[in-house]
Amino acid sequence: MWAVMEPLMPTVTGRSRPWTDHRLAVEGMAWKYRTGAPWRDVPAEFGSWSSLWRRFNAWAQDGTWDKILTAIAGSPEAEGLVAVVDGTIVRAHKHAAGARKGG
Repeated sequence: MWAVMEPLMPTVTGRSRPWTDHRLAVEGMAWKYRTGAPWRDVPAEFGSWSSLWRRFNAWAQDGTWDKILTAIAGSPEAEGLVAVVDGTIVRAHKHAAGARKGG
C-alpha cells in the first residue's frame, strides 16, 4: 500500500520546516483510528500527538486524504482489503435516540 501512497504525499514548499517521515506519521494516525484512542494517547514512538493531529488535519483540509484513499481503493493490491462503512449499519445506544434514562 505504501507504494501507492508515497507518490501522493505532499512536500514542504516555502520556508517551512520539513516534516518527519510520512510513513511513521501515517502509522501513528492508523494506530489512533485502529485503537479508537484519543490523539493525546498516541505513543511517542510515532512522534508528538499534536504534530500528528496537525498533519492529519492539514491533509484532510487540502484533499490529500481524499486522493490517497481513492488511489488505494482503485489499486489492485487493495482487492478485497478495502471495506466501506455504511452509516446505516451503525447502531447507537438507546439513549442516543432520546430514550428516557433510569427505566
